[in-house]
Amino acid sequence: MNMKLTQLCDSMRKEPRPIRTDSRLVEEGDIFVALPPAAREGAGAPDLRSEYIRAAAARGAGVIVADPRFSAAAEADREQNAPDFIPASDARTALGRIASARFGTEHTDFPVIAVTGTNGKTTCAYLLEHLWRSGGRRVGVLGTVSYRWPGHEEAAPLTTPGCVDIHERLAAMRDAGVDAAVMEVSSHALDQNRIAGVSFSGALFTNLTQDHLDYHDGMEDYFAAKRKLFTAVPRADKAMAINADDPYGRRLLEELPRAVPFGIEHAEDRGLSCAVLSDTPRGMELRLTWQGKSWRMSTPLVGRHNAANLSAVIALGLQTGFRPDDFSCFHDFCGVSGRLERIPVPERGKGAGIGIFVDYAHTPDALTRAQEALRDAGFVRIITVFGCGGDRDRTKRPLMGESVAKGSDVAVLTSDNPRTEDPERIMDDVMPGLSGAKEIHREADRRMALALALDLARPGDAVLVAGKGHEPYQIIGKVKYPFSDQQILKELLR
Repeated sequence: MNMKLTQLCDSMRKEPRPIRTDSRLVEEGDIFVALPPAAREGAGAPDLRSEYIRAAAARGAGVIVADPRFSAAAEADREQNAPDFIPASDARTALGRIASARFGTEHTDFPVIAVTGTNGKTTCAYLLEHLWRSGGRRVGVLGTVSYRWPGHEEAAPLTTPGCVDIHERLAAMRDAGVDAAVMEVSSHALDQNRIAGVSFSGALFTNLTQDHLDYHDGMEDYFAAKRKLFTAVPRADKAMAINADDPYGRRLLEELPRAVPFGIEHAEDRGLSCAVLSDTPRGMELRLTWQGKSWRMSTPLVGRHNAANLSAVIALGLQTGFRPDDFSCFHDFCGVSGRLERIPVPERGKGAGIGIFVDYAHTPDALTRAQEALRDAGFVRIITVFGCGGDRDRTKRPLMGESVAKGSDVAVLTSDNPRTEDPERIMDDVMPGLSGAKEIHREADRRMALALALDLARPGDAVLVAGKGHEPYQIIGKVKYPFSDQQILKELLR
């Protein structure tokens, strides 16, 4: 432990100063922490930390925290009154220590719960929020949809904020008097150690399927990032709930005998098991078993993936002071924006008799789960509108097509967020996976694709609009244009 870093943390508790990780924002006296590159840039990529440190020093930084190799850069442009230099071989961990000292979040008076996994993070975060709020308690949430706590809500630019932002928001939650905080933790955030300095009381693992391989070097690297939440962050005594139905979850359970497994297919005596007794368009009936005791629960949610999400939250809740009776609050939980969200249809006219659902599914596994949920609920045909994001993992595009070919009766291929790619090229990448589809329609204009799907639907069918979920925009080029699947569907139905 470096004493200088300890002294800096002590001074930040007494006289807080701004912490910067962007040299362009540095002002006189600020703390500048030079982080290693955030993205995997490949072998031979230039390391620009020397430039950033020199820029921060020139702008008047009072303290620079960086890898010891860059000490000379801190003095280059300020021969007199050069900033104090604090060596830190792991600058990201150091940033967490400094931020937690600055905002007083080293030890919070409320539990902080982390949720990670490829799919289900947002639904589980909302379920946890609902659980605490149903007991009259105040909750803060940092997640994909928004950052919110009593008296504050803002759209979320990232699933998991940057390290300094996390601690600043936890401090704001504390000041607002929250009784618990829930945080969705992405693999990017874990790989970049954005959660440094946060003492989690509980952690939940939903599943792991292919996603983000444009960032991670394969599935093992992706899993290694997720694993850190359970093995490499403070508080070994934290409550842990892990999906025993997921092969990566089973690997974690072998390593972590204290963790509580949950599952539908792979129930274990030491964990929570869930049986789906019925699944209809109106909802599900479940039987849950824990420590030899069973109880039934009804929910308006549909689909085995939502049974898994409920099981995850209940398994964690049982470890954090909740009792089986407390979970009756889920009887009236109707879902999350953009997570198999049902769009109201008129009793007569266009849309009558069909089910219309908007879901954030943008991975092959999530698409499969959403389609299976609607199939299991008893709809006659499944019509799926989907696309793939531009400037993202191209290898999953044909896999998305395969999922729809297997799970739907009608595929409507369209644009998602094409970003800087040609939408037609993206759809070309998807087409090989659709080779086995029963019926294919291709329409790059997403609004026209939605209209087409409604025209194709007959009473008893389900229309699944996948990919964008809660997003109120479409990214074309580098511009976000207003575009809400929910709003456009409602307009088309009118």
